Amino acid sequence: MEHFQTISPEQAYQNWLNKSALMVDIRDPQSFLAGHVTGAFHLTNETINQLLQEADFEQPVMVMCYHGHSSQGAAQYLINIGFETVYSVNGGFEVWKKDYPHAVHAE
Repeated sequence: MEHFQTISPEQAYQNWLNKSALMVDIRDPQSFLAGHVTGAFHLTNETINQLLQEADFEQPVMVMCYHGHSSQGAAQYLINIGFETVYSVNGGFEVWKKDYPHAVHAE
């Protein structure tokens, strides 16, 4: 795949439930600590190397931001550096926390 794809919150939730894709959250640290998808990897400039060392490049990755816009650039970046399947979650965390509050973790 040369480009990322978009994924609906419903599809992302199903992938999250069956653990078929890694969820990464690119929001700022304060927002991430206040609430994020349970089990999400907080992807920042400081954690990108950790992701590259630990990730399976063949496992699908779902990228989440606030509303589903910034995640598109991050998703394309992950494709460019070698991840095979990357999705940008439409609606971002704002939709997720409204539709799936039971799947949100706060620090």
